[in-house]
Amino acid sequence: MEDISAKNPRHIAIVMDGNGRWAKDKKKPRVWGHKAGVTAARKVIRAAAEANIEVLSLFGFSSENWRRPKKEVDHIFSLFFDALSNEVEELHHNNIQVRIIGSRSRFDLPLIEKIEATENLTRKNTGLVLAIAIDYGGQWDICEGIKSLVEDIHSGKLAADDIKPTLFSHYLSLGDLPDPDLFIRPSGEQRISNFFIWQLAYAELYFPNVYWPDFNEKEFAKALDFFTSRQRRFGFTGEQISKSGEGYA
Repeated sequence: MEDISAKNPRHIAIVMDGNGRWAKDKKKPRVWGHKAGVTAARKVIRAAAEANIEVLSLFGFSSENWRRPKKEVDHIFSLFFDALSNEVEELHHNNIQVRIIGSRSRFDLPLIEKIEATENLTRKNTGLVLAIAIDYGGQWDICEGIKSLVEDIHSGKLAADDIKPTLFSHYLSLGDLPDPDLFIRPSGEQRISNFFIWQLAYAELYFPNVYWPDFNEKEFAKALDFFTSRQRRFGFTGEQISKSGEGYA
């Protein structure tokens, strides 16, 4: 990873929210909003790379989103497949590493093969890590981590006394990367909706009142300005942070 400014977040996590409502306001079908959301994602990925952000995580489809109408779900996965097909070469050219996180148990074989091909092509890239959460849920992530942890205890690799928060973090999705410093959810909704439940413990939370399709480079810059305005204390007092020169004033 390249060094970045101390005032920039290392990892930004975004819930891409508001596509359907954006389309409804324009008297268009919801699927039209999801297509516009892909364009917004492209802009934000470019902006994050230019700002030398280490990790950008985009929440594209949650474990709960399967409850939506089948036609809409099918369209979302069709867009996702097309985006992987059409964007991977440019992402690779720009040294971006792509990771897809979440359960793949309900994906069809062509999508699984496309995901694996994308990850394999970009695996050794050293720039921005782009993590896309599809069929992901924070509770699922924790449960999967517990399963792996229990297996390691049963096999003798670990003892119960070895378990610490820092160790458990490595059993979660993106456990080898820094936790999110900044969480963004456009559309005005103020909840994390089962995204990175464990990993967001110390993240700054930013809720701009703009739908995801309208979240562009300017809105991304506003989010960075919000982050740099925060004083991140991690349990210390503001005076301790100021004296040490750490944190963001």
